[in-house]
Amino acid sequence: MTHFPPPAEELRLLDLELRQLDVRRAQLLHRRAWLVTALQAAARPAPAPVASPRPETSAPRVQNVLLVLGAVLLTIAAMAFTLVSWGHLGIAGRALVLGGVTVAVLAAPVPLLRHGLRSTAESVAGIGFALTVLDAYALHQVTSADMDATGYVAAASVVLATLWTAYGLLPRTSELRLPLPAALIAAQLPLTLWAVAADAGLYGITAAVLVTAGFDTGVALRVPARSVRITAMIGAYGMGAWGVWAAGWLSWTATGPSAAARAAALLLFAVGIALTAAWRETAEKQAGGLAVAAGLLTVAALGGTARPVLPDAWTVPAYLACGIALLAAVRMERLPESVRHGLARASAAVQGLALLWTLPLVGIALLGPVAWAERVWSGAPGGVREAVAVDAQWPADSETVPVVLAVVTVVLVLALREAIWRPRALTGALVLAWATVLVLPAVLEAPYAVGLVALGITTAGALAAAAWIRPSERPDTATEEPSEPSAKASTAVDFPTARPTATALALLTSLTLAFLSLTTEPATLTVLSTLTALFAAASWKPHLAPVTAPTSLAYAALLACATGASADWEPQYTALLVLAVPVAAALHAARLGGARATVPVEVAGAIAALLAVGLAAASADLPMLALVLALCGVITAGVAIRPDRRAAAYASAALFVLATWVRLAAWDVATPEAYTLPVSIPALLIGALRRRRDPEASSWRAYAPGLAATLLPSLLAAWSDPHWTRPLLLGLAALSVTLLGAGHHLQAPLLLGGTVLALDALHELAPYIAQVTEALPRWVLPALAGLLLLALGATYEQRLRDARKMRNFLGSMH
Repeated sequence: MTHFPPPAEELRLLDLELRQLDVRRAQLLHRRAWLVTALQAAARPAPAPVASPRPETSAPRVQNVLLVLGAVLLTIAAMAFTLVSWGHLGIAGRALVLGGVTVAVLAAPVPLLRHGLRSTAESVAGIGFALTVLDAYALHQVTSADMDATGYVAAASVVLATLWTAYGLLPRTSELRLPLPAALIAAQLPLTLWAVAADAGLYGITAAVLVTAGFDTGVALRVPARSVRITAMIGAYGMGAWGVWAAGWLSWTATGPSAAARAAALLLFAVGIALTAAWRETAEKQAGGLAVAAGLLTVAALGGTARPVLPDAWTVPAYLACGIALLAAVRMERLPESVRHGLARASAAVQGLALLWTLPLVGIALLGPVAWAERVWSGAPGGVREAVAVDAQWPADSETVPVVLAVVTVVLVLALREAIWRPRALTGALVLAWATVLVLPAVLEAPYAVGLVALGITTAGALAAAAWIRPSERPDTATEEPSEPSAKASTAVDFPTARPTATALALLTSLTLAFLSLTTEPATLTVLSTLTALFAAASWKPHLAPVTAPTSLAYAALLACATGASADWEPQYTALLVLAVPVAAALHAARLGGARATVPVEVAGAIAALLAVGLAAASADLPMLALVLALCGVITAGVAIRPDRRAAAYASAALFVLATWVRLAAWDVATPEAYTLPVSIPALLIGALRRRRDPEASSWRAYAPGLAATLLPSLLAAWSDPHWTRPLLLGLAALSVTLLGAGHHLQAPLLLGGTVLALDALHELAPYIAQVTEALPRWVLPALAGLLLLALGATYEQRLRDARKMRNFLGSMH
């Protein structure tokens, strides 16, 4: 049984509960406010710390700059004092300055080093060295003004170098890095200056320079201090380069064996320095470079010794022989590998320079016959040299060019046997052997006929080499045609670049031979016939056909032109003979099918056809030009029979149209329809066939080209025709086309025919409209225009409905 308190008691309890709820709510609200504030403070990014400015330079660098500037300023002050104020002092003052200031400055680094001020000590030592130089100058001005300045500087350099060396080796100053490099710099002068003072001549001065370079080399190899080694290396390279240049100049300008021998001795001394440095050098690149320099200097020394006693033509072969002799050092196992490789590179450099010397003669032998293109059949020269250098000057002392080319060829074949370099060496040997044969007839001054035969044999030999060399078995050449039978595969040369190289050489030689044969008519016909047959025979090799087949066709076209010129034919008749080449190209391309040579053969045939058209056009004989164009169209139509050459039918149609136009022009036909109908009728037939095969094809693509080809030119002609026959016929034709388009729901005939019909009618009514316009008052036309606008406005909605119907009707057409 539930007992309820009295109302007054129950009200008191309720008030108590509500007060407790209010207190709890206030606590929760306060806690919520604190949490919101904490979260907002955490979400705000913390202020970035202000970065202190970064110093632009370090403290040691500032210190060094200040010390260097101070040393420089003190040195300048000492120089000013010595040069300007020296004469104001007496003997005692001078002695005091010379002895006291220099000794004090040189002694100052000792306490500075004791207190750890090394940089300051280095700067003070530098001031002391500068003072010693000024002291030497002052001493010369006071005591030995009459002495030879060069000799005095040499002696002073020795004293200063000795003094600075001793100063740098003292126990208390050995920590300084400046004295020993400064002493080494001073040591560069004495020998050279003594040689100059003693009038030792160029040989003596050069020897002094090279001895100084050798001294620097020894210091660089012996002294472990880095600063001293760097200074010695700079001196060795600088003085060595000077001495080597002077010795090389003396060797090149030597006029007798004695002078050449003395220059060679200097060069060999430089070779000894370079080889010693290369032997002791641990860095492979530097050792290799020094070995290359040693090899080149050896060649210069030995070749320079032989040069004065040999004819000028044998100067380059002599140096080449010395360069090849360096290859013997490659076999010496006692030499370091870097030295052997460097000597081999030096030998290669000498051989490369020798080949550069042969380039002018090779260029004349290859490109000189081109000048006969302007002197066709002007007469055979006396020899090959006159035929080759017709417009060029024959290089002097070039009799030994074939010797140089042949020797380098033998070296490439015999010396390079590594697997990596062997293919490149054999390719280079092939090119050099070709160059040797190319220049040899001209160098030997062989008769003209012998030169032609030699070039022909060279061409045949290069083609034979290209056919004999089997393709490489590397992965990148695995797609080539099968090589020769296995019985010959074992004897064939396998290097990937030989085959294209031999083919290119054959092509170059044939071009030179063709130009060289332009001297006489029999030579031209014979050479072109031979080249045509030779390249045609080489085309039986599938890997040569892409180059040799079009080349054969090109020479056949040239042979046809030469034959026509020999028979005194006019160009248009020669063009008929040239057309035999496109016929042969089309037949050969059909036989090749999808081989790689198909496209080059077709391109060669097309070029020959263009040549024939050009010859016919040059004669201004329009009937013959029409015949040539028609024959080209027949050839192209024959090509279009092949399934993969259907597109050639368009070219054939264009050629037939051109032939028709040229024939009409030859007949003086001025009617445009005679030119346009032969185009429109085939085009309309093709369009009808296309529409039959594809009913969804647009009438604009099917019929518009054919209709426009006749209607538009006829419209232009009718617009300026004063007679009524052409406009009448054109109007009837346009009406017929419009009706056909409307009857068959074809958009193109309807619009084209209707447009032409409207323009034709406008042209016919134009005079009458002009007469009516002139007869009417001026207010009639604005009034008629206003009435027309009112009528259009009154029936606007109906016209829109009719326009929509017409648009839908046209849209339903094709």
